[in-house]
Amino acid sequence: METGTHILLRGLVEDAGLFAPTPLSMRQAVERHRTDRIVAHPMLAHRFLCPADRWPELLARLPDGEHIEAGAVLGAGRRAAPPPEPHPRVAVAHYEARARPGDLRMAADLYRSGEIDGRGRTVYFAFDDPADLREAVAVLAGARPLGVALRCGGPDPADTPGVGDLGDAITACAARDVPFRAVGGLPHAAGYTDPRTGSTHCGYLNLLMAAVAAVAGDRAGVRAALTADDGARLAERAAAVEPAAVARAREVFVGYAATSTGDPVRDAERFGLLGSWEI
Repeated sequence: METGTHILLRGLVEDAGLFAPTPLSMRQAVERHRTDRIVAHPMLAHRFLCPADRWPELLARLPDGEHIEAGAVLGAGRRAAPPPEPHPRVAVAHYEARARPGDLRMAADLYRSGEIDGRGRTVYFAFDDPADLREAVAVLAGARPLGVALRCGGPDPADTPGVGDLGDAITACAARDVPFRAVGGLPHAAGYTDPRTGSTHCGYLNLLMAAVAAVAGDRAGVRAALTADDGARLAERAAAVEPAAVARAREVFVGYAATSTGDPVRDAERFGLLGSWEI
């Protein structure tokens, strides 16, 4: 039987092996992704994140006969890039792009009105300015599958948002039913201070429990979850959440881009979260 913890973790981790702070070469990233797909651990989304300007390199490295699901990052490194051309061996699950909040209004209106099929391609919009992010969440309310990419860290300390800004964004996404993905963080379960930058990053359990609190309307709980640094205690709290609340939280928090696909699983095992989950 699938538990609430399994619902919380299923398909959570996206493969961001090409990205900082520990980027792999395309060859290494594709080989690791292929191994992960063979192992097929339920925590992994088996979605390969790739900058659009590296799409030809990805296609060249795919073994003959291989088909993958990918997320196309159109603005990696804050550069604009056009969407990649369709390819029969790469199914694009979503795009990540940069935009100004005002530019989203027409697209959101078309999705809400039904003039654009709501089952269409998902796009997550990324913003550097917390004020732009808050405005974008308001614009995108009710316009699924459009959502936002919440940056939770990066090689530059300036890439790491404050707890208040991150908590406000998660709370707003839950209140307005805007899906979000977490990008740019480190692949650990609990809060972690990067010795290279001194920045403190949220782990995926921090974000998951913040999402659980946000869908319940518990603003204090959101902040408490984001500042918690005791992984064992976070795991205990995660295991105690009712499955219905977990399912609602995962409707809002849909993915966590991790540079390592192994560390998140090992952390979950270490904290006893996988239980009887058969692979």
